[in-house]
Amino acid sequence: MMGDPIQFKDEGNKHFQAGEIENAIECYTKAIKGCKDKKVLAVIYRNRSACYLKKENYANAASDASKAIDVDAGDIKALYRRCQALEKLGKLDMAFKDVQRCATIEPKNQTFLETLRRLGAEIQAKLKTTFSTDSRVQNMFDILLDEEMEKDKREKAANNLIVLSREDAGAERIFQNNGVPLLLTMIETGKQEMVLAAVRTLSGMCTGHKARAMAIIQMVGVDKMCSVMAVDNEEIVLATCNLFQCINDSLTGEDKKDYGKEEALVLDASKDLKTILLALVEMVGGKKVSGHGRDQALNLLSKNVPRTVKKSKDNSKALFTIDHGLKKILKVCGQVSELPDQLPMTENTQLIASVLLTRLYDELSCDPERDNFREICNEYINSKIDPNDMDRTIHAINVISGLLQGPFDVGNALVGRQGIMEMMVALCASEREVDQMVAVEALIHSASKMSRASFIITNGVSLLKDLYKKTKNEKIKIRSLVGLCKLGSAGGDDYSLRQFAEGSTEKLAKQCRKWLCNPKIDTKTRKWAIEGLAYLTNDADVKDDFVEDEIALKAMFDLSKSTDKTIIYSVACTLVNCTNCYDKKDILPELVQLAKFSKQHVPEQHPKDKKDFIDQRVKRLLKAGITSALAVMVKADNSILTDQTKEMLSRVFLALTDDPKDRGTIVAQGGGKALIPLALEGTEAGKTKASHAIARIAAISNPEIAFPGERVYEVVRPLVGLLHTDKDGMQNYEALRSLTNLAGFSEKLRVKILKEKAISDIENYMFEDHDQIRQAATECMCNLISCKEVQERFVSDGNDRLKLLVLLCGEDDENLQIAAAGALAMLTAAQKKACNKISLVTTQWLEILQRLCIHTNPNVQHRALVVVYNMLDSDNSELAKKLIECELLEILSVIGKAENNPKRQQAIDAARTCLVKAMDLGLIKPFATPS
Repeated sequence: MMGDPIQFKDEGNKHFQAGEIENAIECYTKAIKGCKDKKVLAVIYRNRSACYLKKENYANAASDASKAIDVDAGDIKALYRRCQALEKLGKLDMAFKDVQRCATIEPKNQTFLETLRRLGAEIQAKLKTTFSTDSRVQNMFDILLDEEMEKDKREKAANNLIVLSREDAGAERIFQNNGVPLLLTMIETGKQEMVLAAVRTLSGMCTGHKARAMAIIQMVGVDKMCSVMAVDNEEIVLATCNLFQCINDSLTGEDKKDYGKEEALVLDASKDLKTILLALVEMVGGKKVSGHGRDQALNLLSKNVPRTVKKSKDNSKALFTIDHGLKKILKVCGQVSELPDQLPMTENTQLIASVLLTRLYDELSCDPERDNFREICNEYINSKIDPNDMDRTIHAINVISGLLQGPFDVGNALVGRQGIMEMMVALCASEREVDQMVAVEALIHSASKMSRASFIITNGVSLLKDLYKKTKNEKIKIRSLVGLCKLGSAGGDDYSLRQFAEGSTEKLAKQCRKWLCNPKIDTKTRKWAIEGLAYLTNDADVKDDFVEDEIALKAMFDLSKSTDKTIIYSVACTLVNCTNCYDKKDILPELVQLAKFSKQHVPEQHPKDKKDFIDQRVKRLLKAGITSALAVMVKADNSILTDQTKEMLSRVFLALTDDPKDRGTIVAQGGGKALIPLALEGTEAGKTKASHAIARIAAISNPEIAFPGERVYEVVRPLVGLLHTDKDGMQNYEALRSLTNLAGFSEKLRVKILKEKAISDIENYMFEDHDQIRQAATECMCNLISCKEVQERFVSDGNDRLKLLVLLCGEDDENLQIAAAGALAMLTAAQKKACNKISLVTTQWLEILQRLCIHTNPNVQHRALVVVYNMLDSDNSELAKKLIECELLEILSVIGKAENNPKRQQAIDAARTCLVKAMDLGLIKPFATPS
């Protein structure tokens, strides 16, 4: 039977008055369990709260007092107890509210009035200190928004603000101190440096903090951010694009903060993400958006709409973008800059739009979705074609060009539709040059695939030849020429599959080079000349002539450095052709004979595609400054620098680094730096080739010059990647050589190599049958053995590592002996345990050591004598005795007594040191040294 709650309560009161607080709490707790009457319960809670106050358990005191207040809001004793508990918990403002209520109920109570005054003063003091830490933030804004303040002070304040926003506490301080409205005021000034500082600060505040990012979206507004990104100022546009990216990463949970369950419900970001997506889609077709703004809106969509995890089934973002934005993207593709009232664009806009179309189309996972995409494109083009309005018609044809450069199948299906080809032919015959230009470009893009080209060759070649002969306009002449080049190169580099008569390819190429070198022609047109060469350089005569024309090469490199980045792909194709670094199919001689016998077609190699011609071309390209051009191209935006283009640039770099004599030039022109991004992202083949080029450079250069600053640590991972067994022997070998060079350079690099888990791969290659690989691995180990962690592996029990090292010393290859003996010398110097272990791992140890001590190569001899000294010095008298009792003593005496000789001095000195040590140990009697 439960005891009576009232009885327990009274007992508790007695304990409390007697000062027995623990017992009182126990009684009150029992009373609470049995009590049904709310009012009595409130009194018990209030009493237990007093006990907890005495015990200094303030959290429980406040909680019990609150339970009493829930029953009676005017319970003055409970209110005052809660006030005392909250004050002790540091929650001054809440304590202040409680005592305020007490003072309202009993205005004459001195205790309440005194507490009220005291808490008020404490709160004021606390606020003052909070504001003083934040007066810095206020101060920065004051300086920034003061028109009269001198420039350098404002710049300093702007930088401080950006730096402060990048750490969580700093961002919170700016946010709490009315920072967002002040940043908006800075944006409103419209001054570049103010807008940049404000946007960059907002980016810092939104990074990695979902709740703050969502609050900032509400306060700033997505429309406002879009209007900043729409201005015609590349720097501001890029900064705002970065702000959108930071917000997106925080809202999609790319930030790894845990907000707890309740927060997660409140912070549902899907609505904000949808608003941003819609706003970016609107920007794509917006009349008032600058070219740079449009580029970045397209880039943000390209980056964030496709699924990050390919296995995820959810492609709703892509479907949403297609529903609301596909027509707007097509509108961008269809713009013809020569016509009036077109959207503002940069040279890169239409290519970025084509790339986005490809990414959206690749997201689609079933036929109905693809059909819908095609249907929207089809409808859009149909709505534009109008025989009575040429401007609308060429817009439609340009859209097809955009699709051919994007999702090719969609564009290809449209070209094959009834009437489209006829329309292109009709446009070629138009009076207006702009019509001819658009039609020719569409023809060129539709000829990209061999199968399609056969259809166009029958219709297009005569058409293009006519245009080429008749037109006076260089722009059209050059485009029709590229069309002819493209159709002419459909046979690839196969010498015998020629579309055109012998020699006409060289003629076309000569004309392309002439245009390329003519600075009076606009960039867009000269770009087409490179496009032509990208096809024509499949022909070996053409590539040889081109590379000999230094002015043309330099003109191409200058163009590749211009702001127009759409050119990069053609330049990369041309360079791959000139250096012959594409994947070649091996032709088996037996098959050739068989094919000739059966009158089948046989691919033939051109004499100028043999190695010595290729080497000549590489030298010429280096002389013309190819490396600095590649270094600029690598920095292009990812939407244009596709993985395929990156792979081509990696191939070219690898071809350039073939001859060790050229590697210094490549480093001097920034080639080392440029290779790092290529080795870190792209296709597997591209990353491997770039890593291989890095290995070649790192093997023979000073790493600090080749990869300046912290970059030298970034090259370790790609190099270690080349050690994997799926890479070929040459890659393994060059990776080992480069790691040897890095490991010999600094302790920090050695630690990085170990961190990347390279050590077991390097050990495996020390067991390799291939002499050069085994030597390279041993040399690498020799440079790493000064690390404690590596030494531990050799002296630990249960493995053959030390035995292998001793046996490698006994091999015939001098370089291998130098490396293995060097590693032993360093290991025995650092680890006395190793000295004893050497004598146990193999019975041949002493014989090998003696052979090394009488080696004709002074480097091997010196290292062996150091090992002997370390063993004598290892505090193991048994071992020392063993050494001196065999022929070693005689060897040491002979070397030690020899005349001084600069070539062998290190070995002579080492032998003498050994003898002195043996005397110290009392193993031999003193002897007279030669005078």
